[in-house]
Amino acid sequence: MIVGLGTDIVEVERVARMIADHGDHFLERVFTPGEIAHCSGRRESAPHYAGRWAAKEAVMKVLGTGFTNEVGWTDIEVVTQPSGQPVIALHGTTRQVAERLGIANVLVSLSHTKHYATATAIGIR
Repeated sequence: MIVGLGTDIVEVERVARMIADHGDHFLERVFTPGEIAHCSGRRESAPHYAGRWAAKEAVMKVLGTGFTNEVGWTDIEVVTQPSGQPVIALHGTTRQVAERLGIANVLVSLSHTKHYATATAIGIR
């Protein structure tokens, strides 16, 4: 059963500027070490970071919370399977929020172009 649906789109250039302006401080505040390793290993990392940013925003919409004390950026992680499929891992209090809502799994789809990245997330009971 679908509990929540969220989608987000972000300009790749906006995320690239945030990385350029704030460097590691921004990356470590928003992304997990695994996400940083995945994205930084790409020839053009900004579209991959932007896709993960959009995924985190989409998951926040699934939870119906936005960014709060209980739902943090690094508690939502996009993990890339060996097949290339992205999956969502929830950690800490964000996981607890999902459990309270009866969400057992969050499906996600990411896409990006040179200029935009988008993600859609679906919370499943």
